[in-house]
Amino acid sequence: MEREVATLFVPQVLERNPDRMSVIFIMTVDPSKISTSITPFAMIDEHSALPQEQEILFTIHTVFRVGEIKQTADNSRLWEVHLTITDESDPQLAGLTDCIKEEIGGSTGWHRMGKLMLKVGRFDQAEALYNELLDNAS
Repeated sequence: MEREVATLFVPQVLERNPDRMSVIFIMTVDPSKISTSITPFAMIDEHSALPQEQEILFTIHTVFRVGEIKQTADNSRLWEVHLTITDESDPQLAGLTDCIKEEIGGSTGWHRMGKLMLKVGRFDQAEALYNELLDNAS
């Protein structure tokens, strides 16, 4: 979506919600820098209700690198966050993923999920997960 179109919605949203901030995500998607078979996306401009807008659908597991975050000059309650699409071939992302896998460990996906919840302080959710696993084991 063009920045100008996105900013049209900002005043009315901020007026209705005086205790909130607005964020515009500025995304850079360079298909030559990612494997579209691993990180697929679709340009849906021609299928949109507003075909003049640039609309893209991303899969749920799409990962973006956060770049610059800045407050806009014309509105102190509007922030811009610059994002760049990335995938498993990104060496920094691969290193981070490997580190997390090593740190969390676990024999099954559910075991790793429970350990991750504990690691990030979601004790109630970890307990609920482990209780569910115990109930299903019997």
